[in-house]
Amino acid sequence: MRFIPRRTDIRPRHPEDFDEIYADRAPWDVGHPQPAIRARAGEFAGRVLDVGCGTGEHALLAASLGLAATGIDTSPVAIERARAKAAERGLEVRFEVGNALELTGEFETIVDSALFHVFEDDDRIRYVATLAAVTRAGARLHLLCFSDRQEGEWGPRRISEAEIRAAFADGWHVDSIEPSTMDLAGGTVEAWLASISRL
Repeated sequence: MRFIPRRTDIRPRHPEDFDEIYADRAPWDVGHPQPAIRARAGEFAGRVLDVGCGTGEHALLAASLGLAATGIDTSPVAIERARAKAAERGLEVRFEVGNALELTGEFETIVDSALFHVFEDDDRIRYVATLAAVTRAGARLHLLCFSDRQEGEWGPRRISEAEIRAAFADGWHVDSIEPSTMDLAGGTVEAWLASISRL
């Protein structure tokens, strides 16, 4: 089903923007892991970070596989809902309010579903650097973001395959980038699904 946006101005940039959107129903908060990410769950290993986790579906997916999972998001509203989901499902996940540009810890798997496309160019450089700081050689990043193949101007910035490759040109190996889709409330949008390894 093709996605028809309910709002044309959803371009959050600050934590309070996300809280405002979560006060209603965030379009990306679909109540299940993204199918493209779920299809890669067999590749999850070690400690898993769901960065920009929202209400936590991908961290919860990792925990359901018996993996140590952490979810980080700037929105206290989203984190509160994620913790409630974990309790309801009987899953142990560490959910924290935090900034994706200031990560700490060490992880073998990182999931980024719908975060990468939020950043402007300078912050994207900082973001990739902080991902590098919390991973070692062999760690894997599974990235799902809005694609430049998506029509229209509503919603977040569209990302090209070339931009993904350029962002991860140093210290990473882009194992694959393929056309995919992302579920949103009301339908699906065009996306890129990338698997990227830390060198």
